[in-house]
Amino acid sequence: MISFAWPWLLLLLPLPLLVYWLPKKSQNRVSAALIVPEVLSGSTVSTAVQDNKKSPLIMLSLCWLLSVIALSQPQWLGDAIDIPTEGREMMIAVDLSGSMQIEDMSLRGSTVNRLDMLKAVLGDFIERRVGDRLGLILFADDAYMQTPMTFDRKTVKQMLDESVLGLVGRKTAIGDAIALAVKRFDAKQKSNKVLLLLTDGQNTAGRISPEQALELAIAKNITIYAIGIGADVMLQQSLFGSRRINPSSELDEQTLTKLAQQTGGKYFRAKDSQGMEQIYQLLDELEPVEQDQQQMRPLTALFYWPLALALLLSFCYLLIINFSSFSRKTT
Repeated sequence: MISFAWPWLLLLLPLPLLVYWLPKKSQNRVSAALIVPEVLSGSTVSTAVQDNKKSPLIMLSLCWLLSVIALSQPQWLGDAIDIPTEGREMMIAVDLSGSMQIEDMSLRGSTVNRLDMLKAVLGDFIERRVGDRLGLILFADDAYMQTPMTFDRKTVKQMLDESVLGLVGRKTAIGDAIALAVKRFDAKQKSNKVLLLLTDGQNTAGRISPEQALELAIAKNITIYAIGIGADVMLQQSLFGSRRINPSSELDEQTLTKLAQQTGGKYFRAKDSQGMEQIYQLLDELEPVEQDQQQMRPLTALFYWPLALALLLSFCYLLIINFSSFSRKTT
């Protein structure tokens, strides 16, 4: 719908009529109070008006109408758009260590490595987090901020899909990942701060230990949900046949459980894609998305359209006056 920022200016529309109805000035005055430009004065105006009385009056009336409309600041009021509230910040820390390439996960009937399974299931979880500000941390030898806090879930998912093994090393710096998340959370004071930590190993690199990072997280009131990734049993082929091994023997569940419990979170174990999906559904219940959303209606300025038309009509009016004057002189 169309609205006006200054609708009271529309009261100026009848002003030319009021001027027209004013008492006529005395004819015996020596000089006029208003000096008319040469292009509109004398015989030029009178001749043009005599030739065509209606056209100039209509054009001048339209110019006045359009000018007043432009002054009143017309604007288009768009449809309401939901603005998510800043009630929760969720940082997602993804392990890119060498062990994430172990193919012990099933996804849609196929055997895939841990990272591919994580991308597929975590991507759906990211798309559901409408109203949350999400960030993405990738860690291995070190921890790096891949995506800062944003409402743009599409970008976060894209950055996750583009991550590759070996991008930041081969080891696992869990403490550095938590410390980096704490640092990024510190800028926002009034929000629920949640760290989703996904790893398949134990802390083997970094400058900060998980215990030191835990103290930082507790001090900043950050809730950690830790997910340990990896199957319990895997068949490994060798020269002497196949044997059953535990591919998750290096998973430090004790430390991950401690990180989660002491920050008010919870530790989960994901042994396959179905288990991962169930974990994310439970996280949706533990940390529901914001339901109370604000709305805004975008405003688009339209004043330049009537203003441009008024200038165009004024230019056309001057052309008509000059053309009529030129035609009169040549005859």
